[in-house]
Amino acid sequence: MAISEQVQKDMVAAMKSKDELRLSTLRMVKAALKNKEIEKREALTDQEAMAVLGTLIKQRKDSIEQFTKGGRLELADKEAAEIRIIEGYLPKAVGEEEIAATVRAVIGEMGSATMKDMGAVMKNVMARFAGARVDGKVVSDLVKRELSK
Repeated sequence: MAISEQVQKDMVAAMKSKDELRLSTLRMVKAALKNKEIEKREALTDQEAMAVLGTLIKQRKDSIEQFTKGGRLELADKEAAEIRIIEGYLPKAVGEEEIAATVRAVIGEMGSATMKDMGAVMKNVMARFAGARVDGKVVSDLVKRELSK
């Protein structure tokens, strides 16, 4: 079942169970998917839908950071709950340990990599995780840490 179909099905279930947070989150997801579909002028593939969901998660993480700085913890908690709902439609994210192991392997394969090679290392690491859910910021931080040793 396509992601957009699953979102629609879960929206109906949320309406029936009167789960307001889940319903509003799924409506927002459906709108984002529909907007991307309209922009593209054809149906989205699951990869493209996952990219839209990844963008929504990133936006929520930025909001959490801002709400926390502003002392609005109740809004930060709501955003965190929305992230958990959205993540339910994505494959499991790759763990930090696995990313670190891949970063070390890529650096080892490239030879004596320096900070000047960061772009190439990042490109190779992200290529290895194609199709998997990986946080680019985590990869970047790990690459910087490994190259600065």
